[in-house]
Amino acid sequence: MTTFIIGLVILLVGGALYGKFVESIFRPDDRQTPAIKNQDGVDFVPMSKFKNALINLLNIAGTGPIFGPIQGILFGPIAFITIPIGCVISGAVHDYLSGMMSLRQDGAQMPGIVRKFLGGKTFQVYNIFLCILMLLVGAVFTYTPGDLFANQIVGIEGVSVGTWVIYGVILAYYLIATLFPIDKIIGRIYPIFGAILLLSAVGVFFGIFFKGYELMNIDFSNGLSGVFGLYPLWDAAGNTGAGTAFFPVFFVTVACGITSGFHSTQCTLIGRSVTSEKEGRFTFYWMMIL
Repeated sequence: MTTFIIGLVILLVGGALYGKFVESIFRPDDRQTPAIKNQDGVDFVPMSKFKNALINLLNIAGTGPIFGPIQGILFGPIAFITIPIGCVISGAVHDYLSGMMSLRQDGAQMPGIVRKFLGGKTFQVYNIFLCILMLLVGAVFTYTPGDLFANQIVGIEGVSVGTWVIYGVILAYYLIATLFPIDKIIGRIYPIFGAILLLSAVGVFFGIFFKGYELMNIDFSNGLSGVFGLYPLWDAAGNTGAGTAFFPVFFVTVACGITSGFHSTQCTLIGRSVTSEKEGRFTFYWMMIL
């Protein structure tokens, strides 16, 4: 439990101090944001600070509560420390600067920013990766909630016609939400799910303490091998197996909990709804911390 609490302190105190430092370098001011200057009711739509923040939170943490604990536990309690450090100095900075660059570039999205500052050749390579990654992201964000809904709510076992119907409905929602102005669908639905996500996290947090669960601490008894090496895992049947080596797998599989290219594309999307540059630290940096 001690390691977990230290990780929370790093996340919150580090986020407060380093977030303020990053903001002082960027220097947000009172200039008009694209949402105000280019307001058209379609692509540029002013929305409230808290609505923007909850939408961005859900963009960042959409499947994180599902995959994050599963991936993190494979590496042991060291993840309680490394993820907060990476989030404070990398992930939250990445999201903040991506969103703020969009504000300063008249609401430009990531492809436009890449083309302007890195040139046409880099832009072409970026577009290849973008198409592949968006295909993968679309697939994950369709079948993950689809499987959860089908298996745990409807009670469908395996993949059947009913499962594909649920996939189709979710995919259709994504297409419709993308085509409509952000305040018509996303701006109304996402804040609700973002609030539910927060309530779930608060419930789990207090449940850990009130239910008496004991989270593992970093084991220093075997030196660095006890910190970064393989450690025993137990499955539901009580069988013992080996965990996953920290180096180099952690930096590939848990990267989304620290920094993510997908987050940056979503921050530039919200950049067209932010009404003041001074809201950027809360909307972009702190939502990644959260």
